[in-house]
Amino acid sequence: MVVKQLPEKLSLEQGRVFLREIAHSLTADRPHVVLDFSDVRQLDSAGIHVLLHCLEEAMKRNGDVKLAAVPPAAAVVLELTKVDSLFETFGTAAEAVNSFHQFPRHAFQPALQPEYSSPASENAP
Repeated sequence: MVVKQLPEKLSLEQGRVFLREIAHSLTADRPHVVLDFSDVRQLDSAGIHVLLHCLEEAMKRNGDVKLAAVPPAAAVVLELTKVDSLFETFGTAAEAVNSFHQFPRHAFQPALQPEYSSPASENAP
């Protein structure tokens, strides 16, 4: 499990530096990575690329990347680019870390049973 603080400005140059810093964590077996956005003030297309690269590398190794403490401005960018649907997002890094240790909610939901109805002609007297 790795919690990584994102830089204030996740631009092209900062993104390259960040990817070098996190590369080892993403190449582990089943990497579980939390990206903490609490310091992020600017997120552009280069930053989106960094996020997608991290997710791709983690998923290649049966891992996952979760986002934490995403500020409103960055959340808008994630939503506009449709990237928000690819990540689970949490209010704090601690909540994101804990989510790796819990069963998914859908694992406890009962399977949906199809409802069968009789054709109207069978119900007629």
